[in-house]
Amino acid sequence: MGDAAGVLMSGGLVAFPTETVYGLGADACNAAAVARIYSVKGRPADHPLIVHVPSMDSLGDWAADVPAYAIALARDYWPGPMTLVVTRSELAADFITGGQDTVGVRVPNHPVALGLLEAFARAGGKGVAAPSANRFGHVSPTTAQAVSDELSVYLADSDVILNGGACAVGVESTIIDCTGDVPKILRPGAITQEMIEHSTGLDVLDADGIAIRVSGSLESHYSPIAKVVLDQSPLAGQGFIALADVATAAGVIRLAAPTTHDEFAKVLYSALRAADKQGLNTVVVAQPAGNGIAIAIRDRLKRAAHAVSPG
Repeated sequence: MGDAAGVLMSGGLVAFPTETVYGLGADACNAAAVARIYSVKGRPADHPLIVHVPSMDSLGDWAADVPAYAIALARDYWPGPMTLVVTRSELAADFITGGQDTVGVRVPNHPVALGLLEAFARAGGKGVAAPSANRFGHVSPTTAQAVSDELSVYLADSDVILNGGACAVGVESTIIDCTGDVPKILRPGAITQEMIEHSTGLDVLDADGIAIRVSGSLESHYSPIAKVVLDQSPLAGQGFIALADVATAAGVIRLAAPTTHDEFAKVLYSALRAADKQGLNTVVVAQPAGNGIAIAIRDRLKRAAHAVSPG
C-alpha cells in the first residue's frame, strides 16, 4: 500500500474498496487534492466529504468534542459501516465540511482500505477524504471495474484504482449525528437503529428537520440512466430486481434475485448498473419490507426513483 499512500501524499487520487462501496480518496488536509475529487465527481462544492481514518484513536484529530455515546459507538462498530458526525476541530477545514461546523469520520472495515489508511498515517497523513467513486448522483460502485468504467476518463495517469473485489455490504455507511445529547440517524445503513440503541443505551431520535448536510441526502441520488420504478408489476422488456421468492413474468429481464436482505443490499447497485449496460429503459424493484438493512435499501431506492435520469 506504500505506493498508493505515496500517491495520496503527492496530491493524487486513489479509488479504494471499503465494505460498503468504493471510495475516491484524497489527502483530507490538501485543499487542491480535495478539489480534484469534486471536479472528477462533478460534485457540488458545499456537499461535505467523509474523512476515513485507520482507527478510532484518530477521531480526536478531527473532532473538537466527542460525546460518550459516540465513543461507545466507535468501540462497538469500528471498523465498520458507520460514519459519526461530530463537531469539527481546526484540522477539518471548510473544503472538507462544506463550510459546516461538523465533520463526518469513519473507520472502514476492509483490509485494503485499512492497509492504505495505515500506510498513509505512517507517511504522516491525518486522514483520507473520500466520497463514493462515481459521478455525483449516479449509482455507487461496488467493484473496481465499475469505478474504472465511470471515472477512468476523468482520472489522471498518476491516480490509482485499488482492486479489493466486490464490496461485502453494498450500500453506504450509516451516518449518525453525534453533536447533540442523543444520536440521530442522518442516513440509514447496515448499522441499524436497534444496534445504536443497544450500544448507547439511548433512544435514537428522528432526524427530520436537522440542517446538517451529509453525503447521499439529496432527494435524487443513486440513480442509473434507466428509470427506476418501485413496487409495480414489471412489463416485458423491463428489468426486475426482487427477492428470489418473487416470480419473474414472461419477457421480463431479471437483474437480481437475492435470497436475503443482506444479499439484496450487496447486489443492488451492480444490478442497477447492469440495467444501464443492457440499455434498459426501466427497472422495476420490489422493495424488501421490514427493518434492519431493508430500511437503508428502501432509502436508496426512493432517491434512485426520484429522477428519470441522474443529475
